[in-house]
Amino acid sequence: MQNAPVKLNLRSPWEEVKEKMKENDHTLTDDDLDYSAGHEEELLDRLEKVMGKPREQIIAYIESISANSDLAG
Repeated sequence: MQNAPVKLNLRSPWEEVKEKMKENDHTLTDDDLDYSAGHEEELLDRLEKVMGKPREQIIAYIESISANSDLAG
């Protein structure tokens, strides 16, 4: 059974989200955060390895930054 494809619910442009993520976690690089629409799986796979957090937590984190509700940390 395959998981449904993930679609990030971004309310801010990715460039803004990416910069906020780098401010919150100085270990993240532009390469870690390389993303284009339709390539969510690649981004999430990379961030799971780099951040050491479960996918669901990473999605919630990205979407909270995008919505500016700041679950950062």
